[in-house]
Amino acid sequence: MANQTAIWVLTSPGTEVVLDADAHIVQWEMAAAAALSGVQLRPAPAGEGRLVASAVDLERAMRADSPHSASASLVCVENTHNGAGGAVTSASDLAQIAALARSRGLAVHLDGARLWNAHVATGTALAEFARAADTVMVSFSKGLGCPVGAMLAGDAATIRRAHVARKRLGGGMRQSGILAAAALHALDAHLARLADDHAHARLLADVVAGVPGVAVVSPDTNIVMIDLPRGVASADVVAAAGKENVLVTPWNATRVRAVTHLDVDAASVKRAGAVLARAIGRLVHA
Repeated sequence: MANQTAIWVLTSPGTEVVLDADAHIVQWEMAAAAALSGVQLRPAPAGEGRLVASAVDLERAMRADSPHSASASLVCVENTHNGAGGAVTSASDLAQIAALARSRGLAVHLDGARLWNAHVATGTALAEFARAADTVMVSFSKGLGCPVGAMLAGDAATIRRAHVARKRLGGGMRQSGILAAAALHALDAHLARLADDHAHARLLADVVAGVPGVAVVSPDTNIVMIDLPRGVASADVVAAAGKENVLVTPWNATRVRAVTHLDVDAASVKRAGAVLARAIGRLVHA
């Protein structure tokens, strides 16, 4: 809702939003930008050797001015990038993207659902990441472990419009202080410990990477993307691991996604890695 609220207030119907081709807004938000805000998405593939689209990639995806094509109104960036395996986009790269957007008269929205992870992994201040954007979304219900909750930040005028959009999207809440208290507790107690999740992700990656034919995206933060050997389907790996109470997600037909979080410790991660390794090994020889 926070992402879609930002799109609602920063665009106008009939324009385009330019963003990474594998962004959460593209892949996992039910075409909401089109359905709710009347805008179309202009996906930019990341260039060769990159996991996330850069300013160069985004500029390449933008249309030349023409009376026959849609004009862009917004650039969206995602940090960390879920589809790229929790990859961090540096503050300097974000600044380049923002400079490109400004040169075209475009607003910038930062989908920072996991911005906390980028902050802890790099030591870069949250404000330094946020400086590039007109609006920033953060989530409290991912690495910080809250039951629900996200927040949209921006200047006062933008947030006044965002309140209207949120209400229209069904986001008016009452007696929500208990949720705010959970978010405040998470910031106090769970932010620094995200480093543990990052270490556990590297541990899981190391265990699974030893399986012949497996390729693992080296994790920057807490997401581990596992590319399976030829002939092994992600659905089969997920089912086999589930039988041993290890829950992972099929990202696509040949990639499995695992996420480390505050409810799993190093011993659990080692066990999960061993289960995944056995499951993949059995399926390779099935």
